[in-house]
Amino acid sequence: MADRLTRITTALAVMAVAAVAAVISYQHAYELVSSHGESGITARLVPFTVDGLIWAASMVILDASRRERPVPSLAKWSLGVGIVATIGANVAHGMNHGVIGAVVSAWPAVALVGSFELLMLLTRSAAASATIPLVGEAEQVLPIPQEPKRTEVEQTIEEAIRTDYLTSLNGPGRPLSQRFLADKHGMDRRKVKQIISTVAPPAPAHVTPIEVVMSPRHDSSRTCPTVPPR
Repeated sequence: MADRLTRITTALAVMAVAAVAAVISYQHAYELVSSHGESGITARLVPFTVDGLIWAASMVILDASRRERPVPSLAKWSLGVGIVATIGANVAHGMNHGVIGAVVSAWPAVALVGSFELLMLLTRSAAASATIPLVGEAEQVLPIPQEPKRTEVEQTIEEAIRTDYLTSLNGPGRPLSQRFLADKHGMDRRKVKQIISTVAPPAPAHVTPIEVVMSPRHDSSRTCPTVPPR
């Protein structure tokens, strides 16, 4: 609220100074034009062309600044020519009264040009201050994109495929095929092949060799006694 009040009062003061300076500068330019052969409506409109050129060039420069575009060269030259023309006309009006008279006569033109530029500066500042909060609010409102959580789902499917395949290996029947697992879990067969390739086949049962202990009566190394014929 305080900043807004400051801008409003400053703008009013600048506009008041610009209005007074414009009236005095116009009167000086009108008297100068009238004393050099112009009269009637021509003498009254010529001063407007000088100050109007300054105003038009300032507006073009302001528009380019607000759009963040380069200022046209024509606007710069027009502003410079308008400033030189209005100050020169006021200086020429006061030359009859010496140097001090020329300075006093030129002062309204200087005040008018300065008021124009101050007013443009206030307009730029107001536009910049109105844009910054909007950018901050937009940054706060926009949600931060989050990546979908797919890792846990993929791990669950992989674990299910491994479990099914390992169960089929330990079962009595044939192991489950890659096509069956791919259709069941909705996954590509190549992916299924990679998953089941990491599953180690179950180790075969360890068979302990049975030692055959032969009794002495079955020992083939012994020979039976020969019974003589009768």
